[in-house]
Amino acid sequence: MNILAIVPARGGSKGIPGKNMVNLNGKPLMQYTFDAAKESKYIDRILLSTDDEKFAEFGRSQSIEVEMRPEELATDTAVMKDVINYHLDRLAEKGYTPDIFILLQPTSPLRTAQHIDEALKLLIEDETADAIVSVMDMPHQYLPMKIMKMDDSGALKFYQEDGEKYTTRQALPHLYARNGAAIYAVYTDVYRKTGSLYGTRCLPYVMEEEDSVDIDKPFDLFLADCILKSRQK
Repeated sequence: MNILAIVPARGGSKGIPGKNMVNLNGKPLMQYTFDAAKESKYIDRILLSTDDEKFAEFGRSQSIEVEMRPEELATDTAVMKDVINYHLDRLAEKGYTPDIFILLQPTSPLRTAQHIDEALKLLIEDETADAIVSVMDMPHQYLPMKIMKMDDSGALKFYQEDGEKYTTRQALPHLYARNGAAIYAVYTDVYRKTGSLYGTRCLPYVMEEEDSVDIDKPFDLFLADCILKSRQK
């Protein structure tokens, strides 16, 4: 079975300029994803999708295959599905179509090869599923029935009208949130038919909160750095 990893890393980043190459505990951010993908037992091919020549140069220095994406696919409003379709089309023109592709965003540096392989193993061994996405348990204080809002007068109200009735944690539903997501994997033929990373039956791959940091703002970088340093000790 051929499994392709697509690592999307565009150059423009507002929250953290040059985010994908920012230093995290002594290594460029995207190197964590390269290392995890290279250590995977299932991934056969790794493709860095970028519009930034500095990112491309670093990818090549790490023995990663690089495909430059068009300018229109590197804007703030560019849709990830369009990026994926572009690369799948280009590869198909060269005679290569993976059985499964896995999207590994470089903003999830605490996702490891073990996480990747466990997720792919679940997907491959479950004959009824055609996609898998990484998630984490949603902290109870962020559940819809616990969230509050201010009305036009500035008074605090429950966002969900019946929220006040949930007075104990035991009464709350068990919900999950995508953790970035750190992992999206789907059978290519199903993705081509549905246009969805979730396929027709998507499995959850549950990750721990401490492995689920998604780098979006400086505090996320600080948190990931603290976690990595604590593990070194």
